[in-house]
Amino acid sequence: MSSTLSISGLRVAVAGKEVLRGFDLTMRSGEVHVIMGPNGSGKSTLAHALAGHPGYQVLGGSVLLDDVELLTLSATDRVRAGLFLAMQQPMEVPGVRLVDVLEAAGVDRTDLVEHMADEARRVDLRPELLQRFVNVDLSGGERKRAEMVQFGILRPRFAILDEIDSGLDVDALGAVARRLASSTKEWGCGVLAITHFRRLLQELTPTKIHVVSGGRVVATGGPELSEVLERDGYEPFREPNPL
Repeated sequence: MSSTLSISGLRVAVAGKEVLRGFDLTMRSGEVHVIMGPNGSGKSTLAHALAGHPGYQVLGGSVLLDDVELLTLSATDRVRAGLFLAMQQPMEVPGVRLVDVLEAAGVDRTDLVEHMADEARRVDLRPELLQRFVNVDLSGGERKRAEMVQFGILRPRFAILDEIDSGLDVDALGAVARRLASSTKEWGCGVLAITHFRRLLQELTPTKIHVVSGGRVVATGGPELSEVLERDGYEPFREPNPL
């Protein structure tokens, strides 16, 4: 079934300062949308606000996943509605194993360990690493691959990736990008990737690229827009920061 994620007029404040100032974006199942922009433009704020982070105050707007208003839901219920957030720096969770996290998210434990191992092999991660506490004693690349294991099992309708390419070597980036690309075909997952670097786009072909400045989308184009950004930088798109 095809789904739509629609962000309309989203306004979000952090520590009393408005960062997102009328953010608009619509995407559909199976599409790959990429968000790029200068530091401080609101990219990570968008990811955390969509996921329901308590430190981000929504001042206005709407985020609909089909006919469900996500902004009225808890972070847990947003996941159950079909949203997945891959963080820039996955946290350690001592004392908790990934199998327990997935079971708490509603995944049937039957054959879950085998399913986890299959997903681990798809991203070139040693399955035995998943028996450790979540992200404890894992390298940065291993943590990102372990997130892709969660992703493959949860099979969300839309995945929000907050600089998932940060700290990844070429091999790890390729493994992660291939898993994301295959998900758009396997179950029609929509991928919203926030990145600073064009190298992700060499592995994950975008449907659309959005340039963010001053807390809103200021330009949208196809894959060719990344070449413009590579050549000219963000200055032609930059909006003045609000006082």
